[in-house]
Amino acid sequence: MIGKGLPDGTQPAIKIKGGRPDVSALWSWIILAIAVTTSVVVVEVGRRLLAGPLSARWPGVAAVARRCTAPAFATAAVISANAAMPYQLLGAGASGAVGHGMRIAAIGAVTWLVLRISYALTDPALNRLTRIEGERNRRARRARTQMMLLRRIAAVVVVILAVGAALFTFPAVRALGAGVLASAGVAGLVVGIAARPTLGNLFAGLQLAFSDALRLDDVVVVQGQWGRVEELTLSYVVVHLWDDRRLILPVSYFTEQPFENWTRHSSRVMGTVVVHVDWSVPVEELRTEVYSFLRESPLWDRREWVLEVTDILPNGLVQVRALMSAADSASAWDLRCDVREHLVRHIRENHPHALPKFRTELPEPLLAHADGQ
Repeated sequence: MIGKGLPDGTQPAIKIKGGRPDVSALWSWIILAIAVTTSVVVVEVGRRLLAGPLSARWPGVAAVARRCTAPAFATAAVISANAAMPYQLLGAGASGAVGHGMRIAAIGAVTWLVLRISYALTDPALNRLTRIEGERNRRARRARTQMMLLRRIAAVVVVILAVGAALFTFPAVRALGAGVLASAGVAGLVVGIAARPTLGNLFAGLQLAFSDALRLDDVVVVQGQWGRVEELTLSYVVVHLWDDRRLILPVSYFTEQPFENWTRHSSRVMGTVVVHVDWSVPVEELRTEVYSFLRESPLWDRREWVLEVTDILPNGLVQVRALMSAADSASAWDLRCDVREHLVRHIRENHPHALPKFRTELPEPLLAHADGQ
């Protein structure tokens, strides 16, 4: 052998014999390239099968294949390279570093693939639940909320396990881990106290999801603000307000503070319209007029309606309340505005004498003076 060691004492990757490279070393690198190429080709063939012939029989398979393509290629390449890597040709120092890096890369690639597979398998169910309307919508939103929270919890657990596995590939961390396990009671107490707000939000999110107190797309009134639940995570809730603002609150708020949920059992709600008019208003005619208007309105769900005099005010007015039902809160709001406008127009045009009046009683001397003039 003509080639000698490198200045640092290690041997070259390819040894020189008689002025020519060592054939066995060259073949080792060729085998590595063949192994990586073969694994990538196998993944590509599987992707084409899933996206081609098998997608006709199982339509959701193509979407799963598209979502998992990149992590599948990465996992196959890293694992095959780790299995076929000629570590004996890298030298003592380089082989340990490369092997350590390959193990960490394999853990990361497998974690990426597992997360993509779990998301790809649950996406079709979530999409179907999103499209459900009518009476089953409430149950669908409950199932969707629970599924999304469970998916996030599973993702967090998988990532924590992957990070732990990667850290435990370092000898110093393994020694530290043994010491931590020996004092697990004290460490658990300290971590529990430090992470109390985070753990509180985590358990609050699970409580909301599985107690059916709050779901995605629920209509809620929080801190005097009306909106829909747009996002529900393990730490916060995003409420999409009626004016396109977002109100972000911690999950624990909904377990500790009162709030209104207008779609707890059903999306149907009742709308009210209150007007103050003179005593001379023809209530029966108003009742007939409101019913005629509701029958022509597409916003009324034909379930309930009523018009009643609900109060007599001390200033010579009466309070008339119209009550009507709608399929959801948005329709109820529009229907209330339409009925209110119709009542105002009808009273103004047909019964102007019933518009609100303010009466005063004058003393007798003033009345006599007014009569004398």
